Amino acid sequence: MEMITPTTKASVLIEALPYIQRFRDSIFVIKYGGSFMDDPDPEMRGRVATDVAFLASVGIRVVVVHGGGKAITRAMDAAGIEAEFVNGLRRTSAEAVSIVENTLNHSVNLDICNLIQAAKGKPIAIHGNRVLQCKRLTEDADGKAVDIGYVGEVTHVLTQPILYALDNGYTPVISPVAIDASGQPHNINADIAAAHVAKALHARRLVYMSDVPGLLRNPEEPATLISSLKINEVPQLKADGVISKGMVPKVDSAVDALEAGVHRVHLVDGRMPHSILLEIFTHTGIGTELVQA
Repeated sequence: MEMITPTTKASVLIEALPYIQRFRDSIFVIKYGGSFMDDPDPEMRGRVATDVAFLASVGIRVVVVHGGGKAITRAMDAAGIEAEFVNGLRRTSAEAVSIVENTLNHSVNLDICNLIQAAKGKPIAIHGNRVLQCKRLTEDADGKAVDIGYVGEVTHVLTQPILYALDNGYTPVISPVAIDASGQPHNINADIAAAHVAKALHARRLVYMSDVPGLLRNPEEPATLISSLKINEVPQLKADGVISKGMVPKVDSAVDALEAGVHRVHLVDGRMPHSILLEIFTHTGIGTELVQA
């Protein structure tokens, strides 16, 4: 095993320095989600929180939008409701939406805030109901009619509470729950919610955590990682089945964010130690970077 010397550590810091200087005061939106959130090892669960605290400590204005699909599925199982997905989106009945809201706002959100606080960060919980407005989702990404219950399409992000938190040195942690014009809560896909928040805040970077190294041409072969992807290449990858299932809303929302002005979108593996820092602060990165054509 190669010994890590003080010189090696110094070289890592020097490599990171220009990125830290470039990104200081920029807004980064991080979609916090993946199987690592359910790992019984507290060290594994805390790694991403440590990365978030690190980014904030070097002057990056970090906003977290979290998922919580597995926690929702467990809560729904306990209530006797079977999970069902349509094109990567969870069908959400009237009974299920209250479970979704309670799980995301009061369980998952609190847990992530506690992890960031344990890493010496300054999280502040923002329930999505406060900042995300929506209408009922009636069409999928291809324009086909869908009816999957109380699943929302974000129509507006109230940025003032988020910016107020950032201006006061906090890291906002936002749950993917939105309300419609009548005040009815809706479930929002966390990837899509993160993209809307990034667009509204004119974020410089949008980072998606996942359970794979990034976008793979062959899901069984990590060596087939696509390191950089232009958005005009996305349609062909969809046609080839490279982008499918749960990756569809992730990539579609990434393209939407890039077209709205977000500079870069990154797909990284939340299970890899400090994957966010390796992707952002090194020359080569370790995940998939999506860029404008």
